[in-house]
Amino acid sequence: MNKSSEYSGFYKLTPEERLKFVIEFANLSPEDAKILSTPGCLGIETANGMIENVIGTMELPLGVAVNFLINGKDYVIPMALEEPSVIAAVSNMAKTARICGGFITSSTDPIMIAQIQLTNVPNPEKAKEKILVEKDSLIKLANTQDPILVKFGGGARDLEVRIIDSEIGPMVITHLLVDCRDAMGANAVNTMAEALAPRIEELTGGRVYLRILSNLAKYRLARAEVSVTPEVIGGEDVVNGIIEAHEFAKVDPFRCATHNKGIMNGIDAVIIATGNDFRAIEAGAHAYATLKGGYQPLTDWEKDENGNLKGTIEVPMAVGLIGGAVKVHPVARTNVKILGVKTANELGEIVAAVGLAQNMGALRALATTGIQHGHMRLHARNVAITAGAPPELVEKIVEIMIKEKKVRVDRAEEIIKELTSQ
Repeated sequence: MNKSSEYSGFYKLTPEERLKFVIEFANLSPEDAKILSTPGCLGIETANGMIENVIGTMELPLGVAVNFLINGKDYVIPMALEEPSVIAAVSNMAKTARICGGFITSSTDPIMIAQIQLTNVPNPEKAKEKILVEKDSLIKLANTQDPILVKFGGGARDLEVRIIDSEIGPMVITHLLVDCRDAMGANAVNTMAEALAPRIEELTGGRVYLRILSNLAKYRLARAEVSVTPEVIGGEDVVNGIIEAHEFAKVDPFRCATHNKGIMNGIDAVIIATGNDFRAIEAGAHAYATLKGGYQPLTDWEKDENGNLKGTIEVPMAVGLIGGAVKVHPVARTNVKILGVKTANELGEIVAAVGLAQNMGALRALATTGIQHGHMRLHARNVAITAGAPPELVEKIVEIMIKEKKVRVDRAEEIIKELTSQ
């Protein structure tokens, strides 16, 4: 029997009750549950094997977004981040979207780009021609570097050559396109680039310097779309407000930077929770936002022929399910289990849907009550805790600060003194 991710009032549950829901939804074992509920479960020895100069570990809050229906399938989505309102926003927008059928997603093949920089070439056009003539043999050479990847249906697929000018002269840049299957692919791609460098020098007489992957994974894309009626999103004025906010982002890079940052609030949280490289995803997304000219929103919002609000997102999504922290970090492994994903493409599509949901929530807030309204209660809780509020007084202090519209540490400290002196 398929289980539903829909849950009204999920935020009202205790952490223990929420964990119980996730355990039942994802069929987690007692060991999985212990990993999620035990502080510092990464372990110093595991951490020491992951990076250098380890002195300890630093945790982030881990939550789950509920209500997601993607391609007709229910998901509970782990998200790790420190910012309030993000998980609430995506869960709320997922609940709105599922009324109208949820999110529809798709993705391209998991192609990464290896770049090989050739310099000191007297005739760049001739060098480009020589490289392209040997394209098939170069691809074959690349594929000898990772027979396991080839065995599983991946490997080098194509080769492109670009000539670019610089202040120190022209460069001939070879792009090797590699299908990385369910790996992020950095190690495989870099190994192939290293193998091709001597042969390219031999063919052209030039000098190869850099040979490394690009994080602008423009061929490895995840897409998501959603369509909601004015009634479920809050009315025609809200639809118009969202579209106007989006148009603002299209024409102003100052607004667009914050627009795209909001999208990445959702995307990064899932990337971190699953042990993937959020820095690579960030770099690729922001670079991709410039490819159409200027710096543009990663999402698009419009009215369809029926007056419904239609949103789409297209973003590079270099994620993996094998290798790196995805397999080493115990919480990342458990979070992947909660998602129930079988391929890197499926994971990427889920991440894109979360980014689109987060953007819809942010734009809806901006078009109605303003972004601070949703943030304020959670921000007030943080302020109260920072001021040293006893756990049993936190909510009372929050209510007083919000009512007074004075959400500040100094005011929280005053209220603590007033309440504890009674």
